[in-house]
Amino acid sequence: MNAPFLLDKKMVLPAWLHELDTKLELAINGSHDPLLDFIFYWASYKWTWIPFYAWLLYILYRNYGKKIVYFLPIIAAMTATTDQLSTLLKNTTLRFRPCHEPALQDLIHLVNNACGGKYGFVSSHAANTMALAVFVCLVLPSKYKNLRFGLLAFVLINGYSRMYLGAHYPLDILCGWILGFIIALLFSSLMKIILNSTDQIKSRHE
Repeated sequence: MNAPFLLDKKMVLPAWLHELDTKLELAINGSHDPLLDFIFYWASYKWTWIPFYAWLLYILYRNYGKKIVYFLPIIAAMTATTDQLSTLLKNTTLRFRPCHEPALQDLIHLVNNACGGKYGFVSSHAANTMALAVFVCLVLPSKYKNLRFGLLAFVLINGYSRMYLGAHYPLDILCGWILGFIIALLFSSLMKIILNSTDQIKSRHE
């Protein structure tokens, strides 16, 4: 058990970390019942959150007005970057999702036979939700304290749903969050630079 656990030819985890990761995943996935199956299946479904995304855009519009046109391409670029980097990591590390791991397939409870692609490190769901949440928190005024709690819940629910459904290990989620956090810092800084530049240009022409 002291030797590293070989996941594949490219990614190696210490045995203790893999064992802990697996035990946590089995505990979360094993706590299923029909109601939770329904809740977390739909919490994980990508189209479920469209009204929430629309509401966030509305909040941004209320604060920035016509400047919302600058936010749309930045948010789109941030999402694309997060997707591409998380996919790159999946295809590089080749770590099986729990539901595709041969040693766990008979132990994982699947909801509606949904599992996802073969590899799961890192979670794109986790990375994208964290990137969006952190970006919005950083570009909005501090008065939106309650919204920050809502965004935290949004991130946690999505992350937990992916583990509950057997699609990701906790480590996949944690590292996805870290990736999303870093990307959000970069794009929120870029967003602020763009907003400041437009303000300066406008003031010069007034």
